[in-house]
Amino acid sequence: MVDKNILLSKTAAVQKHADRVKIKRSVKEHEFLQDLDRQESILFNLQMAIQNCIDMAAHVVSERNLGLPGSTNEIFYLLEEQGYIHQDLTERMVRAAGFRNLVVHEYGKIDLKVVFKVSHEDVQDLE
Repeated sequence: MVDKNILLSKTAAVQKHADRVKIKRSVKEHEFLQDLDRQESILFNLQMAIQNCIDMAAHVVSERNLGLPGSTNEIFYLLEEQGYIHQDLTERMVRAAGFRNLVVHEYGKIDLKVVFKVSHEDVQDLE
């Protein structure tokens, strides 16, 4: 059975991290590119917001026995196939999961201009 308390807790965490990104993004791009603390804060909070979204999706897939995903992306496709989320949200969450993977696994290769753009244009997708 889907635990509503888990979903509510994860939803609150997503909002907390998204709000933190919004606070920290409030500078011009050139200032962001020179501010390591701001960069790290935004990266951390984006990573945590995305991870909480993944956790929620995985919880629903598991508790509703929607299938055994072979990857993080597949979790969102299973939710879409069963009518839990729309295709546009699936696509945005797959991109977000890919971004999270880049942050977690290839930190040295992150394009900070992309991070700045994500913090301004894509953070609302998580909300």
